Formats: sequence, C-alpha cells, structure tokens
Amino acid sequence: MNDVSESNGPLASDAKLEIQMLHDRVLVRMPPEDGERRSTGGIVIPATAQVARRLSWGNVLGVGNNVRNVKVGDRVLFNAEDQLEVEIQGNAYLVMRERDIHAVASERTEHGTGLYL
Repeated sequence: MNDVSESNGPLASDAKLEIQMLHDRVLVRMPPEDGERRSTGGIVIPATAQVARRLSWGNVLGVGNNVRNVKVGDRVLFNAEDQLEVEIQGNAYLVMRERDIHAVASERTEHGTGLYL
C-alpha cells in the first residue's frame, strides 16, 4: 500500500507555493462582515436580516492571463452567492470568472458612471 501522506514529493513539505490564476479567473477577498449595518436614514439593520440577492464588493488579489478589464487592486461588484469559495491559510477567498463581475471601482477613469465609493 502506498500512503500519500508519506510521499516525498514537492507538496509533502511545508514549502510556500505561489498561487497563479488561470484563464479568465479572478481571485477576490471580501472585506470582513461588520454584523449589523445602518441604512442611509440611520435605521439599524441586524446581521440576521434577510436581504434579497444583495451584491457585494471585494478586492481583487489575482487575475488570470485572459482577464482584460480587471486589475489587481481593483474593487469589484459581484454576487457572492454564485461564486466558489476557497480557504487559503485560514482565510476565505472567492474565485470567479471575469464575466461574473458586474462593475469595477478603480482609479482609472476611462468609462465611469460619475459615482464614487
């Protein structure tokens, strides 16, 4: 019997491996949830309140070579419920296709909406 855990391959050690995104994939980190939120009118919305299909903002940490409109460091708007989650060193990240991103907030002002974060 050959046990994988006793293998002497390159992944058997605790060496750090750099993650490189492929094709049209984007790696996003969502900011930690604060729990309760406040509406613009000052109403406190508890963390347990159900919100219908709310889009989320996240920070781009990596992009594949076929990604054209998103750069590392951009903030992107997406539906977090439709994305794949991966845990790396105890932190949760999302992996998505570029086409699943609804908007990009960046300092580049090529075709903006006039709205700012």
